[in-house]
Amino acid sequence: MRRWTLAVCLLLVAVPASAQQPGRPAVEPRAILRALEEAFSDVADRVTPAVVNVSTVPRRGAGIAPEEQERFREFFGDELYERYLRRRREEPRATGSGVIVDPSGYILTNNHVIENAQDITVRLSDSRKLTARLVGRDPKTDLAVLKVEAPGPLPAAELGDSDRLRVGQWAIAIGNPFGLDRTVTVGIISATARTRVGVTTYESFIQTDASINPGNSGGPLLNLDGKVVGINTAIVAAGQGIGFSIPINMARDVMKHLIARGRVVRGWLGVAIQDLTDELAATFGVTERGGVLIADVIRGGPAEAAGLRAGDVVVEFNGVAVNEVPDLQRQAAAAAPGDRVRLVIVRDGARAPVTVTVGEMPSEEPVAAESGEGWGMTVEAIDPGKRLDLPVSHGVLVTGVVPGSPADRAGLRRGDVILDVKGRPATDPRALYAALGALRPGESVPLYVHRQAGGEGRNEFLVLERPSPP
Repeated sequence: MRRWTLAVCLLLVAVPASAQQPGRPAVEPRAILRALEEAFSDVADRVTPAVVNVSTVPRRGAGIAPEEQERFREFFGDELYERYLRRRREEPRATGSGVIVDPSGYILTNNHVIENAQDITVRLSDSRKLTARLVGRDPKTDLAVLKVEAPGPLPAAELGDSDRLRVGQWAIAIGNPFGLDRTVTVGIISATARTRVGVTTYESFIQTDASINPGNSGGPLLNLDGKVVGINTAIVAAGQGIGFSIPINMARDVMKHLIARGRVVRGWLGVAIQDLTDELAATFGVTERGGVLIADVIRGGPAEAAGLRAGDVVVEFNGVAVNEVPDLQRQAAAAAPGDRVRLVIVRDGARAPVTVTVGEMPSEEPVAAESGEGWGMTVEAIDPGKRLDLPVSHGVLVTGVVPGSPADRAGLRRGDVILDVKGRPATDPRALYAALGALRPGESVPLYVHRQAGGEGRNEFLVLERPSPP
């Protein structure tokens, strides 16, 4: 039924009345449909070789929270625990899709496709299997970049311009839903700039009714010219014909950061913000609809230095209206650290300009190691006001260690406090990961660690080695 409905709609749109006037040749409906059919087939033929299947082997201990691993061992015993982990390591999981965006082997996919992966394998359209290296990942946009090495250039898809998309344009999705390799589905662009979907921190999704299912994640959304306009990432499980793709312009920017630095550098204002309801607007003297309320200003951040304070309402960012929280989030994150941006705020019912020097957004995400493996530990900064049980006033608290990881081999345990790395204080997770990220593969570094044992604390040195590429 849907196919006939589509055909009728096409004929109504594509055959204008002028084409049926006497003396003019009639437009052949079949020719119109065949031309459209040919366009879809051309896109599939051209882009399918650039779409890959991504499968992963989970990192040791993945799926079990670090704090639960010791109790798991105690309950099931070492033998059963190791058998479980070995089976997980030996059975790769087909987790999603990806698209080759450069002939040298760079691949765009979703972060959730490769998250917690120890090994990543990419299968090409010609059935070759290649080991992929994680270049970098960005959980805040659910994007990741992989790299494979091949004897020659690989087929790559051409990237389009997602800012030029219009609702109603054709959309073609290619991926591996439910393990069915390189499935092609067709629909339209249902909406653009969708926010508050609840999938990522920074959202401006393309919505499409082209069928997207589990396994499509990381695959391309294409226009009728065969250019990638989005990276498929989410569906609404309770509905039909509602899928979401990350705009390729956003993905392109994230990819450049990940290839250059292994992480994404974002601008930061140092404020906690919330939407301005009608009731709040009246309270804070804002008459026009729109604006974002500053709920808190982070001590020592760019906003505090510029004189912003809780209760200010941001209504403009560099001349662009700010209507809701996602607007300000995206605009601030897109600014480069060091840029001076002009905000217009409403304070005590009066508008006022404020210039803020943008800082760099703090991140606890470590730079990806060249092997694609992490350090195998989770850490958090010590807050002396909250951690009164610790006899140290600085350092980084180890909250979990993955068995068999570099951190585990170094002898780190949950509850240890890393005081310094090679003589330099570990003041927060970012400083720790920056010091570890500077190590070359195979290089070791001494950690000075405080450990509570038997009710008494002691300090000792441990040696952490950065893993070498396989």
